[in-house]
Amino acid sequence: QSEIADLENLRPAGMSRKKFCKYMEFNRSTLYYSPKGESAENLDIMEEMDKYYINHPTAGVLTMVNMLVMKGISANPKRIRRLMRKMNLQTIYPQKCLSKGGRPKFFHPYLLRGLNIDHPNQVWSTDISYIPMKGGFMYLYAVIDVHSRFIVGWRLSNTLSANNCYELIEDCIRVYGAPEIINSDQGVQYTTKRWEDLLHDHHIQISMDGRGRCKDNIWIERFWRTIKQEYIYLNPTDNVEELRKGVNDFIKFYNYQRPHQSLEKLLPSMEYGIVV
Repeated sequence: QSEIADLENLRPAGMSRKKFCKYMEFNRSTLYYSPKGESAENLDIMEEMDKYYINHPTAGVLTMVNMLVMKGISANPKRIRRLMRKMNLQTIYPQKCLSKGGRPKFFHPYLLRGLNIDHPNQVWSTDISYIPMKGGFMYLYAVIDVHSRFIVGWRLSNTLSANNCYELIEDCIRVYGAPEIINSDQGVQYTTKRWEDLLHDHHIQISMDGRGRCKDNIWIERFWRTIKQEYIYLNPTDNVEELRKGVNDFIKFYNYQRPHQSLEKLLPSMEYGIVV
């Protein structure tokens, strides 16, 4: 309900809901429908799937079903497929390269292959990850500077909303300036005219992962694994504000105190150029 209220607050006075939804590129039902929560059983299944996916991103529906069976949990493929979509889990696998029809209008090529990334704000990488809670789940949005591994911004929400992506990028640019390139996956949040216009307005090149490419956005994927294994799974909570504070504290630790072996200066903040 709070997300619906936030959307309504964004609607300009005098603009109809129909026109507003068309401009924002989401269905009008979003403003009226309050989704039902998942059952406790489904939440337990989703948590097991999330832990497995972090270490095995190539696991598809049938692999997940078999993994759950080994843990004594019975669930059919249709159910697991729906939950994976809800969790925004995208299985990594090689795909056929046959002649293709038209591509979605707002897809963009991957620009990072062979690129020498040697300074801060050259490339940012962004993504969304499912975060399990004791009685539900949230989504964590984050933006990482690829050269320094510094987290330039993040946001926690209970919905997979494109607005969160737009507003997060605007906040990051306002604080740290615009990067040269932003890389994302080909999710619906990033294949819209508003996303394209936002980045073009700041003279940012748009890069997107190729389908089935497991390493195209590896920097943010490694951060998901780090925060989940070192904080989320070790500190389960059913309180959103407690989760928000914990994520904030961990990201500060990650940026300013946790040594990163791949960095010459060890700390992301130092590599990014921030002196504390």
